[in-house]
Amino acid sequence: MRMRAKKWVKPELEICPYYIQNPLPLRGQWRSLFPKEQPFHVELGCGKGFATAKMARETPEVNFLAVDLCSTVLGVARRNIAAQYGEDPVDNIRLTHFNIMWASRFLAAEDRVDRIYIQFCNPWNQKASQHKRRLTHPRQLMQYREFLTEDAEIWFKTDDDPLFAASQEYFAACGFQEKYVTLDLHASGFSPNFVSEHEKLYADQGVPIKFGVYQKKPLPADFVLPE
Repeated sequence: MRMRAKKWVKPELEICPYYIQNPLPLRGQWRSLFPKEQPFHVELGCGKGFATAKMARETPEVNFLAVDLCSTVLGVARRNIAAQYGEDPVDNIRLTHFNIMWASRFLAAEDRVDRIYIQFCNPWNQKASQHKRRLTHPRQLMQYREFLTEDAEIWFKTDDDPLFAASQEYFAACGFQEKYVTLDLHASGFSPNFVSEHEKLYADQGVPIKFGVYQKKPLPADFVLPE
């Protein structure tokens, strides 16, 4: 469901020092935006930023870029980040608005992304023709490989069984080695786990959260892109 537009979002984002209105000119230069050179993680589809804000605040040794298609939810994310940091400077996170289906338009190999987070993305289960829109589809995973460092990881969460099952095949086919997988994250004891609004909603309803960590590995010489 699309969030209703809020009048306060645009003026608040315009004066936010860590909001990037147009990410395209920064392709290949994201690391230069942070005061410290340290690991660089990207969240594709941060939503309202409940988990994002806590993750960035509790992991100051990592720089984060949080991206979402909807600028309205980024306004809410900005408020959640501000609440987490209080009077402390927000120096290890940047927000931007873009269609994450085209991540390689604003991220390049020079950005050296060490980890991607994909959390509760649209499963696109209605028709087989829609599967290519999944953020874990081979078409997307091959984009991510362009700007991920060697041995970089993708952390993937979903409540959707068909999406998770299909994604296991996608990751394996595109040269991502399974490091950790659970069909019930909250019962697994895995840590750290920063809980988003969607995650809490599903967990409170008794829906098990599926989660996996997948590591980029070299592609074989005879690699053929799966359809």
